[in-house]
Amino acid sequence: MTRFHPLQVLDVHHDTRDAVVVTLKPRQEDDALFKFIPGQYLTFRHGVDGDELRRSYSICSAPDEGVIRVGIKRVDGGAFSTWANENLSAGTVLEAMPPMGSFHIPLASDNKRHYLGFAGGSGITPLLSIIKSTLAQEPLSSFTLVYANRQVGSIMFREELEDLKNEYMGRFSIIHFLESEGQENEMFSGRINTEKCNALFNSWINLKQVHTAFICGPEAMMLTIADALKAHGMAKENIKFELFASSQPGRLSRPVVKSATRTTADQCVATVTLDGVAHKFEFPKEGQSLLDAALENNMDAPYACKAGICSTCKAKVLEGEVEMAVNHALEDYEVEQGYVLTCQCYPQSDRVTVSFDE
Repeated sequence: MTRFHPLQVLDVHHDTRDAVVVTLKPRQEDDALFKFIPGQYLTFRHGVDGDELRRSYSICSAPDEGVIRVGIKRVDGGAFSTWANENLSAGTVLEAMPPMGSFHIPLASDNKRHYLGFAGGSGITPLLSIIKSTLAQEPLSSFTLVYANRQVGSIMFREELEDLKNEYMGRFSIIHFLESEGQENEMFSGRINTEKCNALFNSWINLKQVHTAFICGPEAMMLTIADALKAHGMAKENIKFELFASSQPGRLSRPVVKSATRTTADQCVATVTLDGVAHKFEFPKEGQSLLDAALENNMDAPYACKAGICSTCKAKVLEGEVEMAVNHALEDYEVEQGYVLTCQCYPQSDRVTVSFDE
């Protein structure tokens, strides 16, 4: 199965000084593959200086807009984001996997709900898709967005958000937090912290009326907000996360056992099914993830971040035991069903059987 498909760049719009919005179109034969749900992302592949880069970016358009748009914010030292901001232009062809991700809930036209969104910086991209879709598909529902940025000039989609507020007056409201610029109400200046969350939930937002809260942004911000939501009575299952960057470096390096000293006890026999074909190989119990072992054995296993943040490398353990070092992408119920992030999987048994096809 071909994992990456060509997408033609129709337009590149500079939304802020360091962020572009890219409009993409799949080939006609790939249209069905690129149908997406609000909140999903695309994983891109691009060669830079002989190296293959894979990066995931959230879709910011709504499904009924008829196009796919992603927002790409430049990251200091980021090879892909810098290239996209400086060199990407209409007519370029990018390679991408079909949409993935579970940062969403089902929508229904007869729902009458209040939703709450928290976004930090470029974390607005999946939330914008969710907001537009919710307001259009659920005419009885409303949405409150709390959006944190460094300054006014760094607010992505500022005009589009204002247009949405005017179009859905009374149903969509925005609270802006600015880290380095003062505001009329001092409460909305600086970073979002526990004290500010408490003030929000005590005076501005009635959490008893909120059905679901969506949070997307830096890890520290997300954890602070999630803890505050739970402290004010919101159930964990009603809080949805999408992490685009992590302060954790991932798994601490394990010493790799040199092949000359390895014994049978040091090895795990893995059977990994991909696209209906079972691959069998051995790999060390220490120092190498299941994903890296699969790639080393010439499997075209899907992956993107390799940091436990996206769910591109998700698979199901059918036999054996593994330890998952980091998990920022899978829901509790998915883990209970045996799903894992293979980039974070290390064997705890002599044999493991895993399927990417489940």
